[in-house]
Amino acid sequence: QEQYVESGGGLAQPGGSLRLSCKLPRTILSVFTSASMGWYRQAPGKQPELVASISGGNTNYATSVEGRFTISKDNTRRTIYLQMNSLKPEDTAVYYCWRQGIDYWGQGTQVTVSS
Repeated sequence: QEQYVESGGGLAQPGGSLRLSCKLPRTILSVFTSASMGWYRQAPGKQPELVASISGGNTNYATSVEGRFTISKDNTRRTIYLQMNSLKPEDTAVYYCWRQGIDYWGQGTQVTVSS
C-alpha cells in the first residue's frame, strides 16, 4: 500500500526559503530508484500544477518556479526533496508528492508565503 510522508511546509516571508521532503517508507528500494516522481501544488480555487519532476538524472520545472526551485531524490532514504528559494506569495499552496503511474495522493504540506 502506497504511503507518502510529506513535511517541511510552513510560513515563509517573501524572498525566503523552505525545503519540502517526501518519504515513501513502504516502497521497495528498486521501485523507488526507478520511479519518476515530482511535486504538484494546488492553490485555493486553482487547478493542480506540476511544479517539478525528476526522472533518472533529468529534472523539469514549471516556468513559474524555474531558477528558484530545485528537486532532488535520495534513493537510499527513499525520499524526494523540493528546495524552494526566493519564495513569492503566489507560491502559497498545498504541495503534494507525486509518483508517475500511481493514483495516490498524500496529505500534502501547506506552504504559505506572506509578510
